[in-house]
Amino acid sequence: MIAPDWFREDRLPHIYCTGCGNGTVLNCTLAAVEEMGWERDGTAFISGIGCSSRAPGYILADSLHTTHGRALAFATGVKMARPDLNVVVFTGDGDLAAIGGNHFIHACRRNVDMTVVCMNNQIYGMTGGQGSPTTPEGAFSTTTPYGSSEPAFDLAELAVAAGANYVARWTSYHVKELTKAITTGMQTPGLAFIEVRTQCPTNFGRHNKLRRVPDMIEYLRSHAMLVSKYDRLVREGAEIPEGTFSVGELVRRKRPAMGVKQ
Repeated sequence: MIAPDWFREDRLPHIYCTGCGNGTVLNCTLAAVEEMGWERDGTAFISGIGCSSRAPGYILADSLHTTHGRALAFATGVKMARPDLNVVVFTGDGDLAAIGGNHFIHACRRNVDMTVVCMNNQIYGMTGGQGSPTTPEGAFSTTTPYGSSEPAFDLAELAVAAGANYVARWTSYHVKELTKAITTGMQTPGLAFIEVRTQCPTNFGRHNKLRRVPDMIEYLRSHAMLVSKYDRLVREGAEIPEGTFSVGELVRRKRPAMGVKQ
């Protein structure tokens, strides 16, 4: 249950589709904020454009709803001007990895002190169901009517390679693990990136025979494999079920961070 100190009840009803997982991610993030004991006046939420980027509109704190793909650039500016602020970014796979791709890798490279929560529903959910950089090969969308022929970005692995201090991936099914990961990310100096695989029954599910919300959540649950087991099977050359992805903590390190309060 989110305390009224953080949740804007006057903004209800929300705009999310029935069964959307973004509300769950917002709930987990605010639970982590509560656990951190942050103050509203000392916290800023930044977002770009997309379903995920509506999240700060339901939080009773200062926020910036920025231009498409530029949330991390704005967040970097906020952190440089006010290193005393706790900065949290909400973004989606299209916003982050397509038009915002360069901002993503350079924010990780600079290791800017912020927490980035990416709601990855593997499609452009808000603008018509187009394929995104994380749409799986073979998946259908309005721009891939015969199935996507391109390999998908692994956002968590990209963040690791680019230099983020903390990287984890969970799903909207794993609410306890997700909340703990976001909390750990907030405690880690430098850039913390938490990817959340989440369901979009309206667009991704409708095009890919997963229209029922329970079917999408069950897919996320059954295809998630802990990093340690996933990596071991890859090293052993074992056959991994199609669509399986790793979840858990991918990296936690102590690279020098930018924007840390002195």
